[in-house]
Formats: sequence, structure tokens, C-alpha cells
Amino acid sequence: MTNPVRVDVVTFGCRLNAVESEAVRRAAEDAGHSDTIVFNTCAVTQEAVKQARQAIRRAGRERPGARIVVTGCAAQIDPQAFRDMPEVGAVIGNADKARPEIWADLTRARVNDAFALPETAHHFVAGAVDAIEGHTRAFVEVQNGCDHRCTFCIIPFGRGPSRSAPAGDVVAQIRKLCANGYREAVLTGVDITSWGHDLPGAPSFGTLVKQILRHVPELERLRVSSIDCIEADADLFDVLAQEPRFMPHLHLSLQAGDDMILKRMKRRHTRDEAIAFCAQVRALRPDIVFGADFIAGFPTETDDMFSRTLDLVDACGLTHLHVFPFSPRPGTPAARMPQTPHEAIRTRARVLRARGVQAFGGHLEAQAGREIRVLVERGGIGRAEDFTPVTMPGAVPGDLIDGRVAGHDGVRLLLS
Repeated sequence: MTNPVRVDVVTFGCRLNAVESEAVRRAAEDAGHSDTIVFNTCAVTQEAVKQARQAIRRAGRERPGARIVVTGCAAQIDPQAFRDMPEVGAVIGNADKARPEIWADLTRARVNDAFALPETAHHFVAGAVDAIEGHTRAFVEVQNGCDHRCTFCIIPFGRGPSRSAPAGDVVAQIRKLCANGYREAVLTGVDITSWGHDLPGAPSFGTLVKQILRHVPELERLRVSSIDCIEADADLFDVLAQEPRFMPHLHLSLQAGDDMILKRMKRRHTRDEAIAFCAQVRALRPDIVFGADFIAGFPTETDDMFSRTLDLVDACGLTHLHVFPFSPRPGTPAARMPQTPHEAIRTRARVLRARGVQAFGGHLEAQAGREIRVLVERGGIGRAEDFTPVTMPGAVPGDLIDGRVAGHDGVRLLLS
């Protein structure tokens, strides 16, 4: 928020929001807006909503003449709360935030019912971008919304039902990104393994991955964002086994390692199914690296239940952990369950994060002497094929560089 002559977009939350923020910025600038700050909010936790509101108030103090517009999941779920803020000039729903006609006339800004969205994914395909400012990896939105109702999750109320982008549109978008110099694409969405269920013939997510790799041979690296292991299909396993351009890194939405907690979360996998999935993928792709999302301190979670989540890190061979202390979201079933004490939530989150740091440290140690290929990002870092960060001082963003791992600094790999 440093340049008052342009549109600044402040993004909270997931990679999907990052993709949409670029489309929002371009739509606003194409409509002639300037000295405008757009807050693309997240609602996954109460803390995320709190941070957005604090940032809006701070912007109002620091840029008193700027127009402030709020969009994203928090605005979709509770638009009136943001309309009531004196700093806010307009609130736009998720379905409309990248629509040029809305930015051409902000008096038309509205927040529609997320569950009354069109069956097609036109609203985000139309907002696709051919470059993402500040990124050397291209994020491609292939799916939006979610048809599942995990008891802790408010996001379906912000995103609506699952909608898929047609495969041809996705392929065309990735071709355009490759033509603009991108060497790696990341497929993203709210529940990307549900891609295709709403399309003619109900194709699987793995078929989309295969079509991209078949029809865009110039794409050098393909990744996927967080997936639900229970929805992995035969074509996705086939790609993992046979396609070197599909990167050996999967981030899993696991959330817990105890079957009773998983049931109360209304997750669709069991502990044993998560372990079996990781073993199956590792047999197909021995260099695979797994990350995972976990919630610490879910309602009714006992110390024994938490210990099974902690044990799952080793049982699945996880490396990159994202740990979220449980945050009750009003309107969700989990918010009405017997709550775990706050101190226990904080302690379990701290312990689980420490276990993640330990696992990642072991992974870094195991890389010594390996030959790796690194995609250089901005800020003097890069990413190996398995998503491990690498220190790359002075390297040109966007370059692919081969090197031998000499060691690590506890956070990133170092090349010789």
C-alpha cells in the first residue's frame, strides 16, 4: 500500500485468493480506478477476519483519501459487518469481484447468495490472468466452491457449491502462461480433487492433469495445491508414477490423526486410509514429499486423541506441516460442540508445530549431496522439485538451475 496512483490489493488467506487478487486488481485498473485499496479477505478462522478488519482500519488512518473496497470470503459471509466500517466504501461478493462491469460502476457492487451461483465456472474463468505480479510460478484456478460440509469449516458459505473450469479453458490458460515465460503452473481451487463432477461425463481430476501434460508439452513443471487423499483417482496415481513433469510434492488436507475426531469433523477419510495413501504414492514415486494441514484442539479432543495426530506425522512421513489452532466459526456444527480449553489448544498447536520443524529438519539433512533442479523465485530463494526452499542469492527469478546440495541453514537448502 505504497503507491497512491494505482490499485493496491491486500490478500489474506489461500493461494486461490492470490490468483483472484490479480484478476481483481486488473479489473479495477482497467475500469480506471486509482488510489484504491482492495482487501481480499479470508474467513477460515476468526483470527483471519480480525486481521482483515485491523488492516482496513490501519489503511483508513494511513491513506485517508483512498477508496477502500472489501471482498473475499469474510465479506461474502458477513457483508454488513464490513459495510458498517466507516473506512469502507464498497463491499463486493466473491462471484462479482473480478467482473469488469462491477468495477465500472461500484454502485452496483453486491453480495449474492453463495449457493445461488451459476452452475458453470464462468465467473473465474473469465477473470483468468496471463501473469501474476510478483510470482515466478503461475497459479491457475481450476475449481471453486465445495460440496462437503466439514463441521469446522465456514468456507462453503463464502464460496458456494463446487464448480469446475472446463478442461479446454484450463489448457488454453496454461498455454498462455507458458507463452508469457512461466515454467511452472500450480493448479488451485477450494476442493480441487472434486474437479469435473459437475462437467459433462463427470471426468476425474486426474484426467485434467493428464490433459494438461499431454496438450501443453512446453510446460516444464506442474504442481497441485492441497488435495483430499480420499478423492485421488487412478489417473492421478498414473501421473505420479509415470510423469516427471508432475512435481513430487503433495499437500494433504488431513486435519487430524484420530478416527473419532475425523468422524466428528465429518472428514471422509480414516487414519488408516491416509497412511495407506501415502504408502501407495511413495511406492509409485519414491522421491515424493508430503505436506499436510492439521487442526489442533478440535472440540472433544483428548490428550490420547491428539497423540494419534502427532504420531501421524511419522506414520505418513510428512515433511511440511501447516498447523491451525482450532477456531470456532459461528454457524458451524463444531462451534456448538464441547470446546477444548484454550490453553490445551495453544499447547497442542505448539507441540505439533515443533514436531513439524523436527520432521522438516530431518528432511533437510537427508538432501545433502543430492542433485536438484531449482526454480528461482524472487527474494533470493527458489524451490526444488519437491518444494523444498533453496537459498539462491543473485539468481535470476524464473530460471531453472541445476545444483548439488551442500547442506542447509535450518530453513533452506544450500547449493555447492
